[in-house]
Amino acid sequence: MAKLIGGLGTSHIPAIGNAIHKGLQQEPYWKPFFDGFPPIREWLGAKKPDVVVIFYNDHGLNFFLDKMPTFAVGAAQQYVNSDEGWGIPSLEPLRGEVDLSWQIINTLVEKEFDVTTCQEMLVDHACSLPLKLFFPEGNYPVTVVPVCINTVQFPLPSAKRCYALGKAVGEAIQSWDSSKSVAVVASGGLSHQLDGERAGFINKVFDLQFLDSLESNPEWATQFSVHELVKKTGTQGVELLMWLAMRAALTAASPKVQRVTGNYHIPISNTATAVLALEAV
Repeated sequence: MAKLIGGLGTSHIPAIGNAIHKGLQQEPYWKPFFDGFPPIREWLGAKKPDVVVIFYNDHGLNFFLDKMPTFAVGAAQQYVNSDEGWGIPSLEPLRGEVDLSWQIINTLVEKEFDVTTCQEMLVDHACSLPLKLFFPEGNYPVTVVPVCINTVQFPLPSAKRCYALGKAVGEAIQSWDSSKSVAVVASGGLSHQLDGERAGFINKVFDLQFLDSLESNPEWATQFSVHELVKKTGTQGVELLMWLAMRAALTAASPKVQRVTGNYHIPISNTATAVLALEAV
């Protein structure tokens, strides 16, 4: 059976791509953010995952306001990047792990999740930037399965439902008939609001509570409704649902996790940024 080794989380702000392209990682504005990644790269170098399942939200590339699935899973041979993250001139396509994609899709349907299956799928910065941050040199050494969660248009899935989705994905990974090792990734957040009366809103206290809960009390955030999460984190901060799904997936491997490393920094582009690595123990 496949081995679920751990989970990673990172923000996916488009401006990160511009910083990478221009080599700004050591500039004072960017350094506190990029300094969070060397320990994660070291851990990845030791663990060498074969596959990454990434929970992310599409930004209008595949799904727009007229057609917005709650959950969608990629089942393609490759995923072409059609959004360079506002700065990276070109990014190689992501290689798909089709067999695991169908394992996840079939498991979710059996567990009564209504998912959209995408045998052709474009990806944007929400998928490409985390992989570029984790694997900055050369081609990505992993295959991927993208799992898209709607955080764009109401009605949004509840935190409880996203936790259940993540748990089911973890169970699918654990039951996959393969010798490969798998890491789960959360892309997005944390607290931020880019428009409206609360533009620039950041809630550091809640962010830190949430990050702590991912290690010690993973279901903590499921007590809040979507509207409560938007109030606490901002309209875009609800992307923390991806982090919740990632953490839930790890429960299939172990009831406990160990924090490998983490970093929290504000602000970048009016966003609270975080980086986290959790290992199943």
